[in-house]
Amino acid sequence: MPDLNEAQRRWLAGAKVLELGWGGLAQVQKATNLSAPTIIKGIKEVQSKRPLNSQERIRTGGGGRKSIEFVEPEILRTLERILDENTAGDPMSHLRWTHKSTRTLSEEMSRKGYNLSHTTIARLLADLEYSLQANAKTKEGRSPPERDRQFRYINDQVTKFQDKGNPVLSIDTKKKEKVGCFKNSGQTYRPKGNPIDVNIYDFPTLGKGIAIPYGAYDVQLNRGFVNVGMSHDTAEFAVNSLRWWWRRYGHRYYPDAIGWLLCADGGGSNGSRNHAWKYHLQELSNELNIPVTICHYPPGTSKWNKIEHRMFSFISTNWQGIPLESYATVIKLIGGTKTKGGLKVNTRLDKKKYVKGKKISEADMSQISICPHTTNPQWNYTIMPQNGTKKRRVRKS
Repeated sequence: MPDLNEAQRRWLAGAKVLELGWGGLAQVQKATNLSAPTIIKGIKEVQSKRPLNSQERIRTGGGGRKSIEFVEPEILRTLERILDENTAGDPMSHLRWTHKSTRTLSEEMSRKGYNLSHTTIARLLADLEYSLQANAKTKEGRSPPERDRQFRYINDQVTKFQDKGNPVLSIDTKKKEKVGCFKNSGQTYRPKGNPIDVNIYDFPTLGKGIAIPYGAYDVQLNRGFVNVGMSHDTAEFAVNSLRWWWRRYGHRYYPDAIGWLLCADGGGSNGSRNHAWKYHLQELSNELNIPVTICHYPPGTSKWNKIEHRMFSFISTNWQGIPLESYATVIKLIGGTKTKGGLKVNTRLDKKKYVKGKKISEADMSQISICPHTTNPQWNYTIMPQNGTKKRRVRKS
């Protein structure tokens, strides 16, 4: 019976009554839970000897009660006005400061003269293409007027450096992580009922320290390098991370480089207004005897930095749900990050202790051979090596 449609069940019941004879109607009614009029209708259809067409429509088209929005079209418009009141309507509205659940909306519709259940409200919301939505972090704040021009300029610089066979690095510091038996967001497959036990509290005293991953992502080769610090995220730490990248990989990948380009955020240890950042970059430029060009992303646009979505996001995915119990665990999980696109990440642990708050004097700053570009000089500049070269202004279009 469950596999038959309405007409087929009716015909089967009618045929069974005819087979049983006297008293069969009561027996079939009890066995099938069909009403007597339905079974009697089945008996008549069987006796008519009309062939049963399985494709035949069960009910006449257009039957049934009309939906409430068809009977009263104003209902949908009223509901939409109530929904709009939360952001653009009368500040005295009942829903202005109320959570908009289906039951709350049902009560508000009752005040408007429409008695609708919360299930009907849910159906009407679906018809209006409303759905439950979480907050989305998309607002970046006020954009500087030079934003678009800076993005175009960065793109031009990346193209020029790559065409000449020079390295282009996207650099940034990943979020600090507590090292110890702490909960790490995300899930990982384990035997059922056997989760990894971690500390209830995240007090720093229960851990082994912090991990500060500073990354350098090679845009052209799709290769990453992460220097994991153990003390503070300073400008000296950032430049030392770049120094290690050059010593281990850069000089092998780009043996004929005559310059390199760094694409960085506008703040933090590699910020555009950080004096120590420029001071230590001067030391690195002198050491390598290669000019270093830096292009900063405008304020509020850090998510456009390629290292964020081409490397850091995959590192976070790779270690999700796994407690970072030791620095060795951090190093192995970062180094084990790979993608189908060919990304490979190398890493090292930086045990040097970096001191926060070091001040760079005006005298030291005056000795830096920094050449601002003509396009957005506050964000674009080149630091020249001081091996007998004269300080000059680099004019970039």
